[in-house]
Amino acid sequence: MAFGETKVYYDGSHYIAIPHTERPKRYRPQLVEEEITVVDTKEQGSDTDKATEPLIPCKTDETTTADKVITDNVCEAETAVTPPQNERKLTKRELFDELYREYIDLPKKERALKIMDGLFPYFDSVEQLKWYVDLGMERKYRNIVARRVRMVRKANLAGFNYFCTFTYDDKKHTEDTFKKKLKNKLSLLAYRQDWRYMGVWERSPEKKRLHFHGLFNVPDNAMVGEIVEKTDYSTVTHTMQTINLNTYFEERFGRNDFKELDKRLLGESLAYLMKYIEKTGERIVYSKGLYQYFISDIMDEDIVSTIGQEDKKLLLFDDFNCWDEGVLMGKVSPEVIKQMRKCN
Repeated sequence: MAFGETKVYYDGSHYIAIPHTERPKRYRPQLVEEEITVVDTKEQGSDTDKATEPLIPCKTDETTTADKVITDNVCEAETAVTPPQNERKLTKRELFDELYREYIDLPKKERALKIMDGLFPYFDSVEQLKWYVDLGMERKYRNIVARRVRMVRKANLAGFNYFCTFTYDDKKHTEDTFKKKLKNKLSLLAYRQDWRYMGVWERSPEKKRLHFHGLFNVPDNAMVGEIVEKTDYSTVTHTMQTINLNTYFEERFGRNDFKELDKRLLGESLAYLMKYIEKTGERIVYSKGLYQYFISDIMDEDIVSTIGQEDKKLLLFDDFNCWDEGVLMGKVSPEVIKQMRKCN
C-alpha cells in the first residue's frame, strides 16, 4: 500500500487523491477589531423639520416678564436638543461587508471606490484605506473561489439527476411561508427519502418573483407525486414552452420544473449557479449528506502521476481499486463510493 487514508474527489474528468499528512497544530489568536461608531446620515424628512420647530414662540417685545422667563427656559432647552441620529457600533470589517453587499451589482473597480468612500471617515490616511480595501476585496475573491471549488466537488460526487425550479405562487403562500415550508419539505425528503440537493434563492430580473433553483439527486422509487409534461406560453420569451411539472409540489407550492440532467447539462447548471452566487453573493443551500471527498487507501499501481503544487496530489486511473482499512471494496463506481467513508 502506497498511501493510506487519502481523500479522493472527482473533478469532472478524473479522480484525484490527496494523501493524508500530519501537521502540528499552531495556536492562531483571533484578531479582535476595535468597534467604530457609524452614523447613518440619511435625511429624516418631515419628522426632522418638526422636531426643530419651536413648541412655544421665543420671547418678543410684547411678552410679559413672566412670559419671558418661561420662553427663555423653553428656548434654551430647544437649542440644547439636537436632531436624532442613527448611530451603530460596528467593526471596520462588518462595515466593509455591508458596503460590499450594497454595491455588489457594480463592476469591481467602481465597487472598490464606493467602499472606499464609505470607509474614508474611519481611516487616518488614504494609503491605509486603500490597503484595507484591497485586502478586503482579495478576501472576498478567495472566499468565492473556495465556495466554487467546494460546490463543484460536492456536485461531482452527488450524482445529481434533476435540475429543479420552484416558483413562488402568491395564491398559495406569502414569500416567507413559501421559503420556510419549501425548505422544511426538502429537509424532510432528504431525511426520509434520501434526497440530496444544493441550490440558491433568486428573484426574476423583471418581476422580481422569488425562485429556488437546485440540483437534486432523487433515488429510484423515491420521487413524490408524478412528473407530467405541461405546455404553456412564456411571457418572458414570448414563445410556447414545455416544462416537466411535479404534481405533488404543484399542489402545495405552485409552478415547478423537474428537468432531467446528463453530464453536459450538469456542467451548464453548475455554471449558472456559480454565476448567480458570484453576482449576488447569495449563499448556497446544501442538504445533509453532501460531501467533497471519500476516504480510500491507494495502491502504487493505481497512480498515474503526481500533480498539483509541489506534486502533493495523486492523479488516479479511472478504474482504480477502493480500499477501506485494508478491505478491497471494488473498482471505483457510484455503488462502491456509497459504501466508502466520506468527509469534507
